Amino acid sequence: MNLLNKHQGALERLAERGRSRSLLKAHGCDFSSNDYLALTKAPELLLAAEQALSRGVGLGAGGSRLLRGNDVEHEALEHEAAALFNTERSLFFGGGYTANMALFSTLPQQGDLVLYDSLIHASAHDGMKLGAAQTMAFQHNQVEDAEARIATWRQQGETGRIWIACESLYSMDGDRAPLGDLVELADRHDAFLLVDEAHATGVLGNGGRGLAAAFEGRENLISLHTCGKALGASGALVCGSAVLIDYLINRARSFIYATAPSPLVAAIVRAALELVQSQPERRQRLADLVKYTNKEMERRCGRKGSGTHIQPFLIGDDKRTMRIAKSLQERGFDIRGIRPPTVPRGTSRLRIALTLHASKEDVSSMFEVLAEEIGLVQS
Repeated sequence: MNLLNKHQGALERLAERGRSRSLLKAHGCDFSSNDYLALTKAPELLLAAEQALSRGVGLGAGGSRLLRGNDVEHEALEHEAAALFNTERSLFFGGGYTANMALFSTLPQQGDLVLYDSLIHASAHDGMKLGAAQTMAFQHNQVEDAEARIATWRQQGETGRIWIACESLYSMDGDRAPLGDLVELADRHDAFLLVDEAHATGVLGNGGRGLAAAFEGRENLISLHTCGKALGASGALVCGSAVLIDYLINRARSFIYATAPSPLVAAIVRAALELVQSQPERRQRLADLVKYTNKEMERRCGRKGSGTHIQPFLIGDDKRTMRIAKSLQERGFDIRGIRPPTVPRGTSRLRIALTLHASKEDVSSMFEVLAEEIGLVQS
């Protein structure tokens, strides 16, 4: 009896559909990472790590935050982040996935409704599965549809709290949420608004504080700022009211039972937050690259750009998407193909991420090759 037949068969079926995945090393010009501001190897952050080690900051925490793993670096980071994002408190997690698991499985209660944008992160979906609240999707960025679903839910006699969830900048489409309208919707229905700022933190908003920066300090706003993308490190910060942060500390299983994040990483994130504030020219350089990319995409490929540092280039067919991605990689451009279930069926795409690792010349060369590949690669 072969115990692996079922799993082997599933892998073969994925390969037949063009959806098999494997680990690839980074190579060629970076058009795929989330290191938008090129901070992962920034001299300033490397120096911050050296200085932290020299003053005795540990590599590991040695335990959960509620045991002996709570470190002065964690607390300093949380204090500084709360001040920066203008919230009462913040809480540091090991990653954005873990933080979303905590938020969605812990804060909404039985009898409540989590009303989420249909394109929200997978980690939010997994958190909802562990929670006790009802869940319902609304059409992507369609506030009117969200309100209609609230009305239907209330007409059914439901009286619980509503938790509206969205990303501020969507990771696969590069478009922005209508946050102002969503805030008004939350206010009208005494609801909470959970905003995942993963791809906006450090890059967009006043001082790189994210697209929800204009609404900071509201009692009904909870924001998630990941530290492993534009901030160049790892981890995530949940920012909100003191009551909700204390509730997470007491009830969120992915916080309570997880070994605390590295104190050294906390020290590096502190330096990254300061760097983003003190070097606005990084954001400006990226914004200039975005404008240039939009023009080049339209000029060379006849496609409209997203207007942000995440540029989706839709292909449609899974296998063709991966063939084109492979061709681009072989020609020196690290662009990855994205397929279902990460994106909806029929929308497989190249996800072109703009970072300060690439120049305008790199962008032009990449689109020249992409235009050629689109014409040469047969479906």
